[in-house]
Amino acid sequence: MDLEAIRSNLRAVIDFLSSSGRPAPGVIAVVKANAYGHGAHQVALALEGAGAAMLACADIEEAIALRDAGVRAPILVFGALSVSNLDGIFEYDLTPTISTPGAARALQAAAARHSARLRCHLKIDTGMNRLGFRHDNLPGALPEVAASPNLEIGAVYTHFATADLPDHPAFGLQRERFERALAALPSMGIQAPVRHAANSAALLRDERVWYDFVRPGLLLYGIVPPPLAATIPLRPALSLHSRIVAVKGVRAGEGAGYGLLNLADGATTLAVVPAGYADGLDLRLAGRGHMLVRGRRAPVVGSVCMDMTTIDVTGMDVKPGDEVVIIGEQGGESIGMREAAAGVGTIPYELLCRVGTRIQRIY
Repeated sequence: MDLEAIRSNLRAVIDFLSSSGRPAPGVIAVVKANAYGHGAHQVALALEGAGAAMLACADIEEAIALRDAGVRAPILVFGALSVSNLDGIFEYDLTPTISTPGAARALQAAAARHSARLRCHLKIDTGMNRLGFRHDNLPGALPEVAASPNLEIGAVYTHFATADLPDHPAFGLQRERFERALAALPSMGIQAPVRHAANSAALLRDERVWYDFVRPGLLLYGIVPPPLAATIPLRPALSLHSRIVAVKGVRAGEGAGYGLLNLADGATTLAVVPAGYADGLDLRLAGRGHMLVRGRRAPVVGSVCMDMTTIDVTGMDVKPGDEVVIIGEQGGESIGMREAAAGVGTIPYELLCRVGTRIQRIY
């Protein structure tokens, strides 16, 4: 894991936001799901030091772990609160999201117990249909929130469902709904001093949704959300390496691994790599993906097993101990996370978050 790449990517995003000629929004750096598999503690500290105005994670437990690691920046908790101990919000100085009437009541009761005035962010559902107050039912739901004596709405936000689908009309519709909701909030007793909506894809697509803060995640890790493109100079922060533990020959008609898949047409040399689906490798890599050995691409053959994967190294002078690059660069060749995800029909987010806990992370 390249922490300097993380810091560089944040600076590059800030520079991009500053180049538009309009006041640049602040950056809420998203470090949920163990910082997309990169290691939340190390990444959060790096982003805090590099200028992130705020960090964001999925739940109170993730946020407490960041505080325990020494993070002092404001931390926004995105997720539902009903499955967590709300006392942690006050003990660790966290900023929760109010996304349902029940969450507002629970936070009001907790804040009253603590004799505290709690600063929160309010989430508006403009069409994602997950958490958030429905954009078309605000007059019926928000007056109770506004009347909560111990709650202060410090920001209002929404989340786009189709920011990475350039031709989908819902993106523009959600922006319009959010604008209408923002305009209506004062009449319900809620001011919106801070607004935010843009994840990485929305940040790239439309300056109109930058508002006061943006919420990049994937961009900070050096990956542009597919299928979008960007001119921001990003560096992938993650590379995944292993080493060959065995080399063996198989004859024509023989396969490898469970199911004996990919029967060899002729004499074939296989190398065994000690990484499998328990480490986050996708089963669909078999017959689709590659790894790098000696600066060359070696196809993944046979089945991806729990702890091992086999690659075809026929005609290559390899031996046990040789480095294997699963994600990253070697000898002028490279395999990026976007390529790996496309090869198995998924998205980079999924593969990043599945990098296993038993993989040693070196920073």
